Amino acid sequence: MTEQQSCVVDIETMPRGGPSASWLDRRMQTDVLEYIDRYDVPDRIKQVVISELDRQDWHEDNARTALALVADIDSPRILELGAGHGKLSAKILELHPTATVTITDLDPTSVATIAAHERATTRVMDATALDAAENSYDLVVFAMSFHHLPPAQAWRAIAEATRIGTKFLVIDLARLPTPMLPLIPALGLVIAAPGAFRKGPLTILPFLHDAIISMLRAYRPQALTALAAAADPAIRVEFLPVRPPLVRAVFSRP
Repeated sequence: MTEQQSCVVDIETMPRGGPSASWLDRRMQTDVLEYIDRYDVPDRIKQVVISELDRQDWHEDNARTALALVADIDSPRILELGAGHGKLSAKILELHPTATVTITDLDPTSVATIAAHERATTRVMDATALDAAENSYDLVVFAMSFHHLPPAQAWRAIAEATRIGTKFLVIDLARLPTPMLPLIPALGLVIAAPGAFRKGPLTILPFLHDAIISMLRAYRPQALTALAAAADPAIRVEFLPVRPPLVRAVFSRP
């Protein structure tokens, strides 16, 4: 692991590329919401996007990354934020025979689709205002969804997750190197192509839309470090070894 130095910036206006982002980096971002973040979009469309995200099949690798952080705890208490259909938590339960998980999402329909499990609890919960006591969990996990939060909310999620959990693991898309940012529309087409063949181009358009928006809203490590400093300058940020196209950050308090 490598520890990043904290920096103090105006979080309200900080670009996704971090405080020292280049001119191009600052312009290759957007405040447009993904379909799964909007309340004016039919839930059928949201579920299509979430189902396609599940097909990317990062769940086992993400689950093993999470469990490695609690390997010294016999029965770890884990909270998953922004869980979608709960596939990551399901994989954690499959891999660890004594772990317990609380599976949460802001979308009640997604929470309702999560299969029941004797070691799982499901709740509708906002990542920026967690209804739990301090130190309720050994690990809080936010996988593939942290970029949905603008900086003004993202630092609050870090503050809340490190309040109720010993460690907070964020796994998300890594922001592309600056010269590659203009290629994002083409990369979105490549990502969506397999789904288009299965379901037809019109059905997959919402996923293409959200894939492009996700890449434009992804954070750089420098931005994650600044968000942690805004939450509490004492919060440590450690980055696990790079595994493209993801960034994996672990936040913790002393």
